[in-house]
Amino acid sequence: MTSRRMLLAGAGGAAVLGLGGAVGYRAWRDREPASPPALSPDGKLLWRNWSGIQSSYPAKRAGPTSETELAEVLKSAPAPIRAVGAGHSFTALVPTAGTLLTLDGLSGLVSYDPKTLQATVKAGTRLGDLGAALAAVGQEMPNIPDINKQSLAGALSTATHGTGRGLKALHGEVLAFKLMTAKGEVLECSPTKHAEVYNTARVGLGAFGILTEVTLQNKPLQRIKKRVEIRDFQEVCDDWLNLQLKHRNVEFYALPFTGKAAVFASDITEEPEAPRGPDVESQSLYDLKALRDWAGFAPPLRRWIAQKVMASEKPEVMVGESWKMLSSERPVRFIEMEFHLPRDQQIAALKEVVAAIEAHRSDVFFPIEVRTIEADDAWLSPFYQRPSGSVAVHAYYKDDYSFLFTLVEPILRRHGGRPHWGKLNSLKGADFAALYPRWKEAGEVRRALDPDDRFLNPYLRSLFLGQA
Repeated sequence: MTSRRMLLAGAGGAAVLGLGGAVGYRAWRDREPASPPALSPDGKLLWRNWSGIQSSYPAKRAGPTSETELAEVLKSAPAPIRAVGAGHSFTALVPTAGTLLTLDGLSGLVSYDPKTLQATVKAGTRLGDLGAALAAVGQEMPNIPDINKQSLAGALSTATHGTGRGLKALHGEVLAFKLMTAKGEVLECSPTKHAEVYNTARVGLGAFGILTEVTLQNKPLQRIKKRVEIRDFQEVCDDWLNLQLKHRNVEFYALPFTGKAAVFASDITEEPEAPRGPDVESQSLYDLKALRDWAGFAPPLRRWIAQKVMASEKPEVMVGESWKMLSSERPVRFIEMEFHLPRDQQIAALKEVVAAIEAHRSDVFFPIEVRTIEADDAWLSPFYQRPSGSVAVHAYYKDDYSFLFTLVEPILRRHGGRPHWGKLNSLKGADFAALYPRWKEAGEVRRALDPDDRFLNPYLRSLFLGQA
């Protein structure tokens, strides 16, 4: 079972119990969203993000394979220059009418130290490839996200994270990095070299320069035992602190309209490997969708069916190297909003979100993800000086996701949340300035590195410069 599987089978049973009228309505609504034209009127090729909600027609595309080539691009290519990894950000960080830059040609393990468990990696390396490369030399990243398709640079720049009390987001384990400025100059940054750049560009949104190499503090390669089980939602909420203290990595997924939650707990083990088998995430989510389609008109019926089916589900256990166990495939597209809250506000905010969705949006079937992340000292980190708990709400890519702004965001903001940089939110520069104590100083560092604003697309201009 994968990190997104909801342990819900038997959609056919839901269909049998469902009543007429839903079929035509759902067929009408379950249409593929319209796509922008593949070419602009002047012949530029479309770029579109993974979820399909962000797009642009770059004038130039660049894929340098060396720092020399990258320097030439940064000095001469049309601005805005925006780097892209896997395109998994839902916010408008990437769209540009200037230059779209990929670092796929700058990837791979540069060096490693078996004594200190440190490794230097090219910034374009995809997380899945990095996990395998580090495992080959006996190392692992302490905490990895549940998607491994992102580039290392993209994941760091948006404060991408995993889960675990005492475990920081990816950027929290960065010891040093190289950053290339808009002038093609390379800065070696660490707590003792260009410390102000180190403090800002670890989570830099691609607005300070381009990361080329990153030195990570890793841990010895370990095998973990992952257990997945369905429990009552209220019971899990009550037990959440104990679960965090008990397990190395733990998260849970609230299942709207079911009264249930799926708990994913992982701990170090010496047991022999027991692979999790084929990825069935897609079918599991479509089962949830089928239940929504057939019984969504009657929430009590929907809840009754789900509880009957889930009552027979037994816990699932798998064993393997952590880089394999903690991330998963994500074949079903979605749109996401995630906020990071003070830990003492997390469960209260979650309960409000679930209640609001169940009261107003019977079309929602995706799980709501709940994780925990340790504090760090990166100036633009959502976890800056604050141990946090995240709440991530998803919408199927074919469904109306306006409820994320009208229902969900007000709740998460009221509870003191800071949004994930790569996930949907409506915050402006002034809002971020109020949430981030070092926002002004970070802006000053950015201006010094990029006085001509070559890395700022319209979205980033609105944040850093207040320009519409």
